[in-house]
Amino acid sequence: MGIRRYALNTIMVDKISSWKYTEDLVQESDVIRRARSRADELGVEAITASVGIHLSILARALNAKAIVEVGTGAGVSGLWLLSASSNSVLATIETESEHQSLAKIAFEQAGIASSRLRLINGRSVEVLTNLADEAYDLVFLDGDLDTLEEQVLQSHRLLRSGGVLAIAHALWRDRVPDTAMGDENTVTYRNLIAKLLKSEGFITTISPIGDGLIIASKL
Repeated sequence: MGIRRYALNTIMVDKISSWKYTEDLVQESDVIRRARSRADELGVEAITASVGIHLSILARALNAKAIVEVGTGAGVSGLWLLSASSNSVLATIETESEHQSLAKIAFEQAGIASSRLRLINGRSVEVLTNLADEAYDLVFLDGDLDTLEEQVLQSHRLLRSGGVLAIAHALWRDRVPDTAMGDENTVTYRNLIAKLLKSEGFITTISPIGDGLIIASKL
């Protein structure tokens, strides 16, 4: 007997349970768990483990050698980005020196060589502007929301053809899909998604993992 198929919206039971199940599947290393704990103590929001493993898989699939991150935080996302390969180099940008200090602890505990890291203190757009054209395989944005659109423009310049841009918090607390929600952050992400979907420079999708993750491949 063949499998009987129905429209998905007629058979879904509980998307929240599915989301939680997906998030809980990922087992983090002790080093990442300790970095996450330090982030929590400082009040720094780190990406979820599910977002982390997605970033690691992206880096592995791209064979990413050169990675840029905006928003170092306590090092959680950086550890995930570097976990895919022992040859990748991460340039990670942060405005808060206290956050960078925590990230340094995490990277040291993970045994990551200093030659694989560039910890840069500064505003995202100012730093991105000074990085080389088409020299990077993967760019991850998770900071400086007020300049996000400019960061995306700079990211397109930095990425090689086929490189990937990933952006955290794309669904912003599940507010982006609700058109009744009009706060500044929600509108920023909603407008960015609309522009990326129409962009001739990227092919774009959104994953609902974590707080939402934009994945865009440079054409």
